[in-house]
Amino acid sequence: MALKSGTMMKEHCYNSPLDVLKEYWGYDSFRTRQEEIVNAALEDRDVLAILPTGGGKSVCFQVPAMMREGIAIVVTPLIALMKDQVQNLADRGIKALCVNAGMSRREVDLTLNNAAYGDFKFLYVSPERIGTRLFRSYVQVMDISYIVVDEAHCISQWGYDFRPDYLNIGKLRELTDAPVIALTATATPAVADDIMEKLGFEQKCLIKSGFERPNLSYIVRRCEDKLGQLLNICSGVSGTGIVYVRSRKKAEELSAFLVANGISASFYHAGLGQDSRTDRQERWKKDEIRVMVCTNAFGMGIDKPDVRFVVHFDVPDGPEAYFQEAGRGGRDGKRSFAVLLWNDSDVKRLRQIETVSFPSLEYIEDIYHKVHIFFDIPYDAGEGRQLKFDLDEFCRHFRLQRQSAYYAVKYIERTDHWTLSEDVDISTKVQIMTDRNDMYDLELEDPAMPRLLELLMRRYTGVFSFSVPIDEDYVASCIDVTVPQLRQLLYKLSLEHVIRYIPNDHATVLFLHHERLRPKNVNLDPERYAFLKQSSHGRMQKMIDYISEEDTCRSAYLLEYFGQSESADCGTCDICRSAMSSHSSAADSSDSVESAVLSFVNEEKHGVYTYDDIALRFSSSADYQGYISALRRLVDAGRIPSPRE
Repeated sequence: MALKSGTMMKEHCYNSPLDVLKEYWGYDSFRTRQEEIVNAALEDRDVLAILPTGGGKSVCFQVPAMMREGIAIVVTPLIALMKDQVQNLADRGIKALCVNAGMSRREVDLTLNNAAYGDFKFLYVSPERIGTRLFRSYVQVMDISYIVVDEAHCISQWGYDFRPDYLNIGKLRELTDAPVIALTATATPAVADDIMEKLGFEQKCLIKSGFERPNLSYIVRRCEDKLGQLLNICSGVSGTGIVYVRSRKKAEELSAFLVANGISASFYHAGLGQDSRTDRQERWKKDEIRVMVCTNAFGMGIDKPDVRFVVHFDVPDGPEAYFQEAGRGGRDGKRSFAVLLWNDSDVKRLRQIETVSFPSLEYIEDIYHKVHIFFDIPYDAGEGRQLKFDLDEFCRHFRLQRQSAYYAVKYIERTDHWTLSEDVDISTKVQIMTDRNDMYDLELEDPAMPRLLELLMRRYTGVFSFSVPIDEDYVASCIDVTVPQLRQLLYKLSLEHVIRYIPNDHATVLFLHHERLRPKNVNLDPERYAFLKQSSHGRMQKMIDYISEEDTCRSAYLLEYFGQSESADCGTCDICRSAMSSHSSAADSSDSVESAVLSFVNEEKHGVYTYDDIALRFSSSADYQGYISALRRLVDAGRIPSPRE
């Protein structure tokens, strides 16, 4: 009889979920709705939890999983964060594994074997893996405590990021009676119903917290001089910030612009290497970098509570992404700002994106065949292959327009022909080529080399038979060298033909679901194409309506989109502040700017105020910088005290 997972795990007896929370996370209480979600899971109910960004979704499945025997399978599309999540659990003394698109079949087999027969509590897996025969064969011998579906909106055709691989979760449920815990930060009522249907909930169980963020002020500014406005925000609001842009090039350019103007800034996008991304992320979290200019690759899974402002330099193409990204500000409950800058060019660009993102079905099928030709894959071959896919090289080879080709590849993914995993980190691999009996006769120039080879032999099973992935940080620490020094040692050993060395890589991977189809046999589902195009247009129009809105509270507008129809005006967005300050147009004249600042500081704040108070009070003014200048003049003249930090 197969030994199931969990049987080797030391049993713990907990009186309540709070005991687990205190022991592993050090918290004395749950956040809003967390305990309700945990209790529903412990009652073996399928549960869908909708919590805003920063609402603590991970605790909602990790706590109940720690209270049950067996292993929780966590399905997540966030491949770049899997290792971080596994490491975070390890730091708390919890054993976890992950399987993703960057792993070889042998690596996957070994990991799943450990999950089935080892002493682990969590298995993180990317969605394309759960439909494979290998994964399903191991599932049948696993003792599964829960099926956790992270970013659950991806299973819904109504969602903004639908992924066909998520539909395999329904098949997974046929192999186990483990309850489901589904989690997402953004789901409209239609999406929530669709999630529960697709996941086969026996009874609907939806638990969600209110989406209000009373400390987060939504501000929309129409402006031609975006650079000047960005400088005003970075100079006028204290604390760390995030600036979101749509392209890698713009992230680099804006970062350089801010640095040139005396702002501590850097940039982050998925094109950077893993070491660079990790270094910049950590420096920003430690406040060594004040402003991070980035694409949407930045922010997922990062819990920095004191982000004082989030600026969208470009208009997002839908409310879901905007709401999630803006929500990374002010997680500590203190006043923070979500500022969106726009002009007519942004609306024009959104219209262009709508056209480019849905190329013709004939073009999409042509891209399907060109990808197979690019990798020399003949008809009726290729199923299960993982291809390191360089889109830029592909487009150069066939003289294609990059954006159109990218969206064609993405649509082919949506019709379940392949999975595109962008920016996957592929581990360093090593194989010892020298016979074991000859190892000790080698003359090696560096005394660290014998220690390295001995560690590889002792630590990595099969290293003489095939290339095995190694943990560079672990190996380097064991032989007392830095990671760059380790890589140099491995390189030198490969030159001597002692080892085969495959350096770590950062790439986009295509996983082919089936053999190459012949022309006219590629099912691109025209009905789904039309549906997705219509849905995309609706989300984009909602975003355009949001930025051009002049009467409705920004917060109320967003909350209504997500199904929270009865909500009070926030009182802090640009529209609410404008309505509350009917005299603002008079105050905008140069003669009354100083008196407006004087009145605000002395009468409303009694001389105790911060730059953030000034930004909040006067953010809706067209002459916002004039108020900042007036503030400085009044402070310099001694007429009002300096603002507090």
